Amino acid sequence: MSRDIQLKERWENLVAKLSDQFSQGEDLDLDAIIYLIGIQELGKVHDKFPKDEKLNLMHIAICRLLEPYGYYTFDHVDQEGWPHYSVKEELPTLKAGEQTVLMKEAIVSYFLEKEYID
Repeated sequence: MSRDIQLKERWENLVAKLSDQFSQGEDLDLDAIIYLIGIQELGKVHDKFPKDEKLNLMHIAICRLLEPYGYYTFDHVDQEGWPHYSVKEELPTLKAGEQTVLMKEAIVSYFLEKEYID
């Protein structure tokens, strides 16, 4: 099976599984899944977050997702429990479609690592 087909199948299965667990019948989009990863990484699952913290959660998720690719490195957890990352290497300029593929690949890898999907 080609890598692209495998990624597509895993992505579709992941979206279905997360949507069943966290939404009211609608498929979660990429941003919603990134937000969920941010909450997971913060570890405050039942908290409600204001808009600025939601953006911070998405930033945490993106840093965590791109860490294995060498773009970020974990730095520390602050006194409030928020993880912080440092830029290790600047992201290359990517077209929107390329960014989406990179993020989907990183998200699938994240959930494979967490053994949420196989």
